[in-house]
Amino acid sequence: MRWTGRRSSSNVEDRRGLRVKGAGGIGLGTIVLALIALYFGGDPSIVLQGVQQTGQPERVAYQESAEEAQLREFVSVILADTEATWGEIFASAGGDYREPTLVLFSEAVESACGFAQAAVGPFYCPADERVYIDLSFYRDLHARFGAPGDAAQAYVIAHEVGHHVQTLLGIAERTMAARRGLSTAEANALSVRQELQADCFAGIWAHYADRSRQMFEAGDLEEALNAASAVGDDRLQQRSRGRVAPESFTHGSSAQRASWFKRGYESGDVAQCDTFAASL
Repeated sequence: MRWTGRRSSSNVEDRRGLRVKGAGGIGLGTIVLALIALYFGGDPSIVLQGVQQTGQPERVAYQESAEEAQLREFVSVILADTEATWGEIFASAGGDYREPTLVLFSEAVESACGFAQAAVGPFYCPADERVYIDLSFYRDLHARFGAPGDAAQAYVIAHEVGHHVQTLLGIAERTMAARRGLSTAEANALSVRQELQADCFAGIWAHYADRSRQMFEAGDLEEALNAASAVGDDRLQQRSRGRVAPESFTHGSSAQRASWFKRGYESGDVAQCDTFAASL
């Protein structure tokens, strides 16, 4: 991607080195539930509810590596580019885009949605309108998920920002209300639609980044599509369990995730991302 030398966002909060003394942490059961966040998104207000920190934060020395410094700059530039994309889209509809904050953390973090360890992966918290990421996740993205490249890394940020857009549009709140009283399978199916829409919104960002600002290079679209496919529920379940249970999907299959990202990329049109009305 052609990202160097571009504007960085001022909405980055660095909490690396901010540790919680005596934190209760997250038990194995919560870690299993929090895989929804590890699969790029979800609503940690559900996953992390009831998980509380028990200690007080303290600042300790944090030594940033050269690789981390570059990643910090990279995510700041990508966040700035999502701000440009969604600011333009909201303005064209007569609205104002309220920019989210991206929080960098190491090992664990306290959010308005609860206390989370790095094992939950990147997540968006609607209660404080912040995207949280431990940059070490990008090593897992390459090594564990088989999705290398800066466009794959950018997809992670764009997907989480997609959840922020859903919050601003009231979609997240309506989806949360609709879940009440549903069976587990029905709630999972609704979650899949919400996640696929965030993928489509990520594709809309890619559309503008590529065609309006020429950030994409040869192979970048394929990298992003590979990342979306790599975190499909079917692929993740097959690897972790040795079998696939579609009724337990919360994010969609590999084919669905890549397809909806591509739809957003090709159209650049929010109206094309109505996963709730689509036949999946």
